[in-house]
Amino acid sequence: MVGMRASPPICSARNRALPTHLLKGTPMKRRDFMALSVAALTLPRAGFAASTMTLPDAKLTMLSDGNLTLPGDFVLAGLDATEAAGIRQKFNLDPDSYTPPCNLTLYQDGTRNVLFDVGAGPDFMPSAGKLEAALAAAGLSHDDITHVVFTHAHPDHLWGLLDDFDDPKFANAEYLMGRAEFDYWMDPNTVHTIGDARASFAVGAARRLEVIADQLQFFADGEEPLAGITARLTPGHTPGHMAFILGGKVLVTGDAISNDHLAFLRPDAASPSDQDPDLAAATRVSLLDQITADQLVIAGFHLPGGLGHATRDGDSYTYIEG
Repeated sequence: MVGMRASPPICSARNRALPTHLLKGTPMKRRDFMALSVAALTLPRAGFAASTMTLPDAKLTMLSDGNLTLPGDFVLAGLDATEAAGIRQKFNLDPDSYTPPCNLTLYQDGTRNVLFDVGAGPDFMPSAGKLEAALAAAGLSHDDITHVVFTHAHPDHLWGLLDDFDDPKFANAEYLMGRAEFDYWMDPNTVHTIGDARASFAVGAARRLEVIADQLQFFADGEEPLAGITARLTPGHTPGHMAFILGGKVLVTGDAISNDHLAFLRPDAASPSDQDPDLAAATRVSLLDQITADQLVIAGFHLPGGLGHATRDGDSYTYIEG
């Protein structure tokens, strides 16, 4: 944010929300920068339509953080060329570019605004990091979030945690994460063992998690980190990846199910997007079996529309948006 020139104040909702001395061109201090940011974000924004769902005691909203921009073979690289070509044709996939959406789940029950993951922030990809605008469109700011629950610590789920001053953006929130996931990223050996392609993930995760380490509350598989929200260990994409069942009706999958084509058509197929491809495949098979058996709605981070369900045909599944 650049400094302002002194000029007669314009009568607008944005200016009325700012400290008076800012409107007079006085040099900006850090607290003023934050006031300006909040004022800007609480203005109505257009173009951020969100998928919503009403539960018996809560409301679910999928907030767009934008999308990723990846190589066309990002998901299919582990398949032989013929099978990969068939899947591209079946699902009309661009062979050169893969742009999955990033959908954050917001769970509101009247007293809590629970956000699952915090998006990519400004430092990962230009096409992602759009959460501020999505929150504003929903009539919320970072300060309205009461709880942040992490599925895992990959950049598109974690790097939106801190502001430009390396302080947590969600100043009023409690932070919750699976213990195994936290321990993995905070282990100083992880950066040396995760592989060159993901080394920056390890550095970025450790730096951000260190800031909130004293505030984090930890939970394990099968526990309720919050009332009505049950954690389910879903390892493979990362070692301590967690999914969450909301009110017995919805499964927040994180990246345990990370696309609407290969993950459903061939859930047993190993994907190079997972840190442990074989374990992740076994996790997907188990999750999709549970989703279809219990008729759970899927809240998918990288799935079209964010909300959908699955149908089963033998060992294969189909994702149905909405």
